[in-house]
Amino acid sequence: MSAPRRRSRRPRRRLLVGDAKPTLFSIPVHRAFADALAAGLIARFADGALGLADGMILLPSNRARSAVQAAFVRAGGDGLLMPRLAVIGDADLDENNSLAFDSIDASEPIPPAIDPLRRRLMLAELIERHSPPGEAAITGAAAFQLAEGLGRVIDQLHYEEVTAKALVDLDLGEFAGHWQASLVRLRLLVDHWPGLLAKAGMIDRAARRNRLLDRVSAGWRSAPPPHFLVAAGITTAAPAIARLLRTVADCPRGMVVLPGLDLDMAEPEWEALGPTERNPDAPQARPLETHPQYHLKLLLGRMGAARAEVTDWDATSPFDGPEARAPFLSLLFAPAAYTARWQAVGDVSEGVAGIRSAVFADDGQEAQGIALMMRAALEKQGETAALVTPDRILAERVAAALARWGVAVDDSAGQALAQSPPGALLLLLAELAAQFDPVRLIALLGHPLVRKGETRLAWLDQVRRLDLILREPGLTPGWTGVSARIAMLAADPELRRHSEARAIADWWSEIAAALEAALAPFTTPTPPAALLAALEAALGWLTGEAVWTGPAGRALSELFDRWTLADGAGPALVAPSEFPAMLADLLGGESVRPPYGGHPRLFIWGLLEARLQRADHMILGGLNEGRWPQQQSPDPWLAPGIRRMLGLAAPERQQGMAAHDFAGALAGRNIVVTRAQRSGGDPVVASRFWLRLTALAGELPEVMLDGVSVTALAAALDVPPGDNAPADKPQPSPPAAARPGSISVTGVDQLARDPYAFYAAKILRLSELDPLASGPDAKWFGTRVHKLLEDWQEAGLTPAALESELAALATDPALDALARAFWLPRIVPSLRWAAETVWQARDERWPVASEVRGEMQVDGIKLHGKADRIDQLSDGSLAIVDYKSGAAPSGNAAAEGLDNQLGLLGLLAAAGAVEDVDGGEVGGLEYWSLKRDRAKGVGGKISPTHGGRRKLKTAEEAIDRAAEALADLTARFLLGGEAFVPGDAGRRYTDFDQLMRRDEWFGRGDSNGDAA
Repeated sequence: MSAPRRRSRRPRRRLLVGDAKPTLFSIPVHRAFADALAAGLIARFADGALGLADGMILLPSNRARSAVQAAFVRAGGDGLLMPRLAVIGDADLDENNSLAFDSIDASEPIPPAIDPLRRRLMLAELIERHSPPGEAAITGAAAFQLAEGLGRVIDQLHYEEVTAKALVDLDLGEFAGHWQASLVRLRLLVDHWPGLLAKAGMIDRAARRNRLLDRVSAGWRSAPPPHFLVAAGITTAAPAIARLLRTVADCPRGMVVLPGLDLDMAEPEWEALGPTERNPDAPQARPLETHPQYHLKLLLGRMGAARAEVTDWDATSPFDGPEARAPFLSLLFAPAAYTARWQAVGDVSEGVAGIRSAVFADDGQEAQGIALMMRAALEKQGETAALVTPDRILAERVAAALARWGVAVDDSAGQALAQSPPGALLLLLAELAAQFDPVRLIALLGHPLVRKGETRLAWLDQVRRLDLILREPGLTPGWTGVSARIAMLAADPELRRHSEARAIADWWSEIAAALEAALAPFTTPTPPAALLAALEAALGWLTGEAVWTGPAGRALSELFDRWTLADGAGPALVAPSEFPAMLADLLGGESVRPPYGGHPRLFIWGLLEARLQRADHMILGGLNEGRWPQQQSPDPWLAPGIRRMLGLAAPERQQGMAAHDFAGALAGRNIVVTRAQRSGGDPVVASRFWLRLTALAGELPEVMLDGVSVTALAAALDVPPGDNAPADKPQPSPPAAARPGSISVTGVDQLARDPYAFYAAKILRLSELDPLASGPDAKWFGTRVHKLLEDWQEAGLTPAALESELAALATDPALDALARAFWLPRIVPSLRWAAETVWQARDERWPVASEVRGEMQVDGIKLHGKADRIDQLSDGSLAIVDYKSGAAPSGNAAAEGLDNQLGLLGLLAAAGAVEDVDGGEVGGLEYWSLKRDRAKGVGGKISPTHGGRRKLKTAEEAIDRAAEALADLTARFLLGGEAFVPGDAGRRYTDFDQLMRRDEWFGRGDSNGDAA
């Protein structure tokens, strides 16, 4: 695509005031900004303890104000009264700083700023109502998500003072069609938005800030304040801020102090950064916005000042880095056309003195290593250490790692409301209301805020009982499904979990009634305010006041109040399934900063916090691409080319700001840069800043703690000390009294294949819990198929009965969408095959019993089992049938004594020990595999244990072989004293591999010298 035609830029207002030279300073990058600023202002204006009190300092953010306050405290000695500190980045400028800005004229009040949440809801409603001709309407959660980007576009237009009319003047003939459609929608929305604001009696926060700043600037121009006035650390190049800074610089006692302006950069390199409004005809059409100095050059240009008019700040501080660091950083970030200077620079060791590196295997070890370095700093009297990173996950991990030593550290960037306990509970409840899921239900009922107080222990006991009940597969989804299962289990004493069901029946009835009623709006598309009100009611029932207490609870309460004050604005209707995503998006953008109470010498700073302050040891963590600088999300409304045509900041400018932050943090005295080679199991690429640093400086020295590499320490931190010899193969040998006196036919096979698994299951009585999920699993599938065939047999084995059972299976509420789509189409042909096989052989055999139990004493041991089906053959003998939903055992397994199930059932049947079946000769032992036989093109396969090429030729031989296996196994393990050792290496995976510590001994000789 060729370059788009640029519109003619409107001339900007000239910012120069008379011919006075502005008072401009820059604190070099290697100096600690806040401390050097405080020291310089004390030297200039302090006249005793009260000399600073009548002055005022303008700062970019509340976090910067905290840093400057701390710097004055450190530099104050015996104490002093600080100047007034005003934040000009705050949209509510006159309300938060009314005492500071005495010159604000209240005679013409500026309309209040619209609340951000209300604006987003109103914009979402606007997106829903207005669509360009021929374009599909955007509704619900999609409109809410797009409203956030639309709000940013409106703010950026205000920041750059670009009128909405500029959108109409753009020529997008060479842009892709979707961008042209997006701009048509954007024009439509921007045309309607001012009217909606005027009707509400409010204005955008960015527009309000511009008007407030201009009012302050005009007041100071007409009547300069008599006290000293300093604008410090402000780098935002918005025109309104630039005008105010120029006003401050022109005041008789005013000055502007910039952070890290490179006054020594060669003029050709400075000009290579690109044009500003002061020099719009520069030959470079596109500015180099990724450079860390570009935004400062743009700010100076909009102030109407030249770099030559800026003077170095002369004050220093104890936190300053080496002077050689500043020219090194200038060289490090030289524009690409000037990096040839790297080859001729020579020795850069002075510039990198004090910089060390640590490369960890993964992000978990990176967090451990950073925590080790911060903990080591505490061993030195009075020294401070700070982690600087934009990676909030890394920050959380480091804080958790420090907690192992009982060291609490404050993360000044706070925590996303979505990750706080109240926010997480709200999202969990919304997800459960949108789609019932037993995992979410148990997580919700067990949340720490639910029933917090004296009754919580009893509540958790009930939650644990419910957890066990819901782990049975095949749960019918929904509140009624849980109620039905509890009622079924409570009604039948023979069923497993009967006692748990009886204990929670009344408790669950109260929960289901309350929550189902509160969350009733989630059944159909509903206005979002109604969905939020439903969640609020449910939260109140579950937690009382617990969810609204503490900093996070209050923040959540304020969010609910702000949504209520939006007066129903927002999408008309939202599908319940979309509402959790809306909430997660909203809560993810809200931060909670609890009161400080962490260690006074350890800090975790985001980039905003680190811009103006330093610690003795600075750790720059997470230097991987996509994290530092952070990956920029694409603008859904404006293409980069359109943004340039409008004069808006390119997305790359954020990378330039991140580079400036990195340079400022890297300029400290003792620096460690860290990165991980893998994140989440995947390889990651080093940050462009890391690559530049290592390309210019070469290999940096590794961090050592007490002579040991920090990477090695982090890797070894969780390795237990001492000789960690792997375990030998277990050989449990319980006493005779602990060995069971009965065994099932399937237990015999388990004992034959893996004695240790039999020991764990039958003697220790251990079993794996079923997964907590509502969908059917393999166990449920098998049970359901057996039940269908049993019911069909009881109904007379007729074709009509089969069709009735198949219809009931197809409508079984326990089947989820996945089972209906994949399992059901596969199992129905197999069931029809089984029925046709029975009908076709009806003259030769006929089922006479199904799901029947039998038991008998064999050599002092009770043998018991259940037969899936027993047929009467035409010669009067019996055939034992076992259904398999998968493959049947191998043909020779019975001869090897590993598959005894059918043979032992035949032994019970022959002895007349099976209920409802007279004893007699057994002529058949068959597995019916209900799995499509692709080779024969049929729905299943019959696999007898005998006959054909198998070693056992008759059913009688199979029964005798099973009886021999039973006698041998019972004599050795149940009546004798043989140890229950794990089975051979060829056995299948079992539930007890971890219990037997199989990974430690498998593949090597055990204690007796046998190979596992």
